[in-house]
This record gives sequence, C-alpha cells and structure tokens, in this order.
Amino acid sequence: MKLFFRGVILLAIAAFIGESLELVINIVLARELGEKGLGLYMSILPTVMLIAVLASMELPISISKFVAEKEKRFHRSMLLQALGIATIIAIIFLVASLILVPHISVFDQYHPYVRLLVYILIPIISFSSVFRGYFMGSQQMGKIAISNFLRRAMQLLLLVIVYQLFEFEHELALLVALCTLIASEFVVFAYMATMFFIQLKSEKYDDHASLDGKTVRNGLLAVSLPMTGVRIFHSVTFAIKPFLIKAALVNAGLTEAMATAQFGKLAGVAFSIGFFPAFIAHSLLIVLIPTVAEAYAKNDYQKLQQLLVKVMKLTFGYGLPAAFIFYFFAEPLTGLFFKNSPAVVYLQLLVPYFLFHYFVIPLQAYLIGLGLVKDALMHAVWSTFISFLLMYYLGSMASLQMHGIIIGMNTGVVLLTLMHYVTVCHKIGIPLTLRPTMLKRI
Repeated sequence: MKLFFRGVILLAIAAFIGESLELVINIVLARELGEKGLGLYMSILPTVMLIAVLASMELPISISKFVAEKEKRFHRSMLLQALGIATIIAIIFLVASLILVPHISVFDQYHPYVRLLVYILIPIISFSSVFRGYFMGSQQMGKIAISNFLRRAMQLLLLVIVYQLFEFEHELALLVALCTLIASEFVVFAYMATMFFIQLKSEKYDDHASLDGKTVRNGLLAVSLPMTGVRIFHSVTFAIKPFLIKAALVNAGLTEAMATAQFGKLAGVAFSIGFFPAFIAHSLLIVLIPTVAEAYAKNDYQKLQQLLVKVMKLTFGYGLPAAFIFYFFAEPLTGLFFKNSPAVVYLQLLVPYFLFHYFVIPLQAYLIGLGLVKDALMHAVWSTFISFLLMYYLGSMASLQMHGIIIGMNTGVVLLTLMHYVTVCHKIGIPLTLRPTMLKRI
C-alpha cells in the first residue's frame, strides 16, 4: 500500500505542475487565437485525440495489466512482441489515415498541413504506448511523471517562443498551436524510448524467459480491444460533442459564429479550470490499474476493498474543496482568460459535472483492473445517450441555450458515476456505504 500511495503522490506532484502549465497554455492560446480561434482549436482537438486513441489501441492499459500480473522474467519477451504489435498497428492506421483523412470534412476549415500533423502523430503514439505501458505496469512512476511534465513544458515553451518571435495570420496561428502539440508528443516519445531501451540493455539475459507469441497477443488484445472500444466511444462522442452543442445553440437562435465562440468559452475556459484538479484522479488511474489487477489475480479482496475506501476518501478530500472554489471564485478564475465572460456562469453550473468526473476516473481504473471493461463500455453508452438527448433537447430551447446543455452534461456524469460505483462494489463484495466493519466478513 505504501508503494501505491508513493506512486500516486509522485504522479500527482508532476501532474499538478503539468496541469498548471496546461492552464497557462490555454491562457496563451486564448489571447493569441481569440475567441473564435480558441473555439476552432477546441473543436478539432477531440478529432485529433480520437485518431491518437486508435493509434494506441490502448496498449498502455493492456501492457501495464499484463506486466503487473506476470513475473518479471517474462517481461522482456512480452515487450519485444508488443513492439511488433505496435509496428503493425502504426502501419495499418497510417495507411487507413492516408486514405480516409483527406475525405473528413472536419479538416476542411483548417490549414491543409493539419492533416500532415495527424499522419506524423500516429507512429509516435503507437510506440509511446508500449513504453508507457511498461513503466506503468512495473510501477516506475518517476518516468511517467517526467514524461507528463515534459509534454506540457515543451508545448508551452514552444508556444511562447514562436508567438513572441513571429506574427501569424489567424489560420497559420492555429496551425502553429497544433504543431507545438505534436512536437511535445515527439519529445515525450524520444525520452521514453531512450529510458526503455537503456533499461532493456541493463538487465541480465539469464533472468529472462520466453513467452509464446500467441499467449502475448491474446493477453494484450483481450484487454486492448474492449478498452479501445471504450476509448473510441468516448473519443467519438467527445468529437461529436462540439458539433452537437453548436447545432443545439443554432436551433436556440444563435448564429454559427456565436455558437462557436460560446463553445470555445465552455471548453477552453470552464473545462480548463474545472478539469484542473483531475490530475489527482488521473494519477490514481495510472497506479490503480496494475495494483487492482495484481490484487484481483491473487484474490486479495480485502486489499481491493480497503483500497476502494481510501480512494473514495481521497477523492472527497480534494473534490469538495475544488467544487467550493469553482463556485465561489468563478469570476476571478475565468477572468484569467476573458473579462466579463459568460464562462463564469458555465463554471458554476458545471460544478456537479467536475466533482463526479473526479470519481469516475478511479472507478473506471477499478473496472479495468477487475476485467470489467465491457461493463465500463455499457455504462458509457447509456449515460452518453441520455446526456446527449438532454443536451440537444434542452440546449435547443431559447430560454436555456448553454444552460440546458450543461444540465444534460451533469445528468450524464452523475448516472455514469453511480453505475461504475455499484458495479465495483458488487464485484469486490463491499456494501455501497463502504462501512469498514464489513471488510472483516470477506
């Protein structure tokens, strides 16, 4: 348990710095791109992330789970075969992207080179996934922490340098912002690849045993495929969400330009602030997946129950104060981006969304570690369906507009959290009240 919390603390510190840098990055983008430019940046980002999810095939999750469950002597064999799988994945999706991306209309309103950035990103993500999965599974959280910091630090450094040295037109400024994003991913890839191969060379060959290729492929794909399904669903809905929101706002009487600007303030301002404390939740997720997988493989239900209680308490411990700050200090926080912005009200109304989101992330890690990826997918499907239905219906009302959209978002995340929570409690045999006295009965 000490190793678990040591890893969480290390990742949380690095993630806090990274999220602070992310906040500064969004402030820089808001000032350099303007309201409409920020809206376009936030609109294309989900599509880029969807392609990145496909390129990774959720190998970090499956590899970390595989490494945690297997003895160390099998790791080298598994990792070399995982690199082969990553190569195949990169080639397949690169060819598919070269064929399909030119016909995706979403890219038409952006600089032509944005498509080229997508092609470059695919192999970077595919191979980085193997390195990240290994470091996660072997509990080398220091390297994960450094890579997370590098990603944000390099993007911010490049943004500041380029925007200070040069003046760009609107379309080119947006391209530069996306270029810095891809460049930061390459820096992370270079760092993790270097650390990975240094470690492989330093280990003794006598300590290693081979694994059958079919065993490795089946073991990885048994987790990767359903988990990729979950991530694809989330990424597709995330990519659809900007257009759904803007369509609802247009139906409510706003012009398309006004709708784009409103979404930019929602995603670029309110989301940037509200998701800031989620660095703790993401740190928990990284450490929880291999920890839960290992405990479940050993049938250590008492550890699973005790860990869940502590994770829920920790989430309450930072989530409630964060919600309080967002609600009562919304104006000065949103003022860092734009003055007199409607994002003040957006942030206040989204407090339930952010609070429950902090719980969803570690609960999803539990589901993955317990092998309940299909349950996670079904929960996501139902909650998203209801959320999108409410968002479009309420957001199209002239009297509600963005307020109606936020009501739909809040409803969806509350439903998702409850479904995750009930499923996890049932699986590990702990009552919904999480009473510590019940742990002794298992």
